[in-house]
Amino acid sequence: MSDQYQPPKVWSQDAESGGKWASINRPVSGATYEKTLPVGEHALQLYSMATPNGQKVTIMLEELLAQGKGADYDAHYIDIGEGEQFSSGFVDINPNSKIPALLDRENNKQVKVFESASILVYLAEKFNALLPNNGIERTTVMNWLFWLQGAAPYLGGGFGHFYAYAPEKFEYPINRFTMEIKRQLDVLDKQLENKAFIVGDTLSIADIAIWPWYGNLVLGNLYDAEQFLQVKDYTHVRRWAKELLSLPSFQRGQIVNRSWGEEWQQLKNRHSAQDIDKVLALKHE
Repeated sequence: MSDQYQPPKVWSQDAESGGKWASINRPVSGATYEKTLPVGEHALQLYSMATPNGQKVTIMLEELLAQGKGADYDAHYIDIGEGEQFSSGFVDINPNSKIPALLDRENNKQVKVFESASILVYLAEKFNALLPNNGIERTTVMNWLFWLQGAAPYLGGGFGHFYAYAPEKFEYPINRFTMEIKRQLDVLDKQLENKAFIVGDTLSIADIAIWPWYGNLVLGNLYDAEQFLQVKDYTHVRRWAKELLSLPSFQRGQIVNRSWGEEWQQLKNRHSAQDIDKVLALKHE
């Protein structure tokens, strides 16, 4: 028991023990340097990185375009590893300094939208798509959207952090968060047993929110944890994840604001549909 950690009376940050992301984590908010964000020609300006939370929005935008909505956009890469989310321009849109952040300049307005779920709802209402206008169906979609917003921190900041990124492996937190992630996968598996999508037979923002986290997880694209979590047991989630990935909007959206992986998976900045076309064409060369 003598080696057990004893919290001090007053906490202070230890820069040496924060792991991979220690240099960008801090207990205060606000900008650390002055920088104006780039602006493209479209009304919608997205500042993001292709983490699961970032993929939610780019997949949403690509699906809106696939449906013929006027949702063309510029997507600017924000390197969170280099602390670009702490620039004065980014903090002006999102004072919480987290990606993604969206600026809508339509009709000379400056609508600032942050938090990925808020962006999904904003876009769904703006373009009247992927979210029922009212009634039971809308409430059900919102149930699952908020489920994801509550569940994903366990997967990312909990399981992912201690399993993949923490400077040391600790049994207790890994076991604690693994238990929760497997429970969440079981919740999804039961929900999808007799449904094509999260809510019935129609794609919605619930699917678009959940797939980048749990779809990527069961397809082996997150944390290299598929064997550890025995993701093959969740057959309905895997079926759903594969079917969504077959959609062009998911294939296109997941590569935007990405700087890792194969060459055909990387597109830091997107200003037109042709930008994505050129990158995806590399897969077949």
